[in-house]
Amino acid sequence: MSAKPQPGKDNFTRNLVIGVVLGVVLIMLVPTIISKQTKLAAKIPASVSAERGYGVVFNGELTGVPVLDIYEDFQCPSCARFEGTQGQYLDSIIEDKKATVVFHTLSFLGPESVIAANAAACSADEGKFLALHKMLYQTQPRENSGAWTNEALVAAGESVGIKSKEYEKCVNNGTYADWVTNVQASAAQSDVNSTPTVFINGKELDRNAYYDPALFIAAVERG
Repeated sequence: MSAKPQPGKDNFTRNLVIGVVLGVVLIMLVPTIISKQTKLAAKIPASVSAERGYGVVFNGELTGVPVLDIYEDFQCPSCARFEGTQGQYLDSIIEDKKATVVFHTLSFLGPESVIAANAAACSADEGKFLALHKMLYQTQPRENSGAWTNEALVAAGESVGIKSKEYEKCVNNGTYADWVTNVQASAAQSDVNSTPTVFINGKELDRNAYYDPALFIAAVERG
């Protein structure tokens, strides 16, 4: 005759399994929750808008023009390729006031991405963001090779005409490190998880257009 089941042990086993599963779910969620938190007291560089995902904004005052949100990481080789392909066109639509362009400098790839993004923010205070932006991609070293130090980023700024001691101090002090965190957190809130990522008027652009000038221009002009 078979033994009767023991409800107490069954309940204990079931509750233990449920507890383990919930624990695993919470462990998975915590990094996501933390990554989406912003630091409200963060110092913000010039031309940055918290309402626009803490991006560096060009032509934010315009209405009735396409709005481009560009998510990038200065260490990302594909971002360097995107800049090499589309950078001149982006410069032209900014200068000619044909679009609002928002650069979101992310730090997916480690410490050198963080200090490069901070340096870019410092250059925005000097009105030299686009110049340094182009320089960093043109001279992009191997990822986390140690080539990008604060000293190297100060020198990069000098090479594009930034002579201010304030820029040097901003780079060396990591003045905008919390802002860099906020850009990353805002991108997570928008479910951006790779670079480059481009949105036009809030809609993600087909990646086939990233490295095709004709497709990219057509997408911008369609809005």
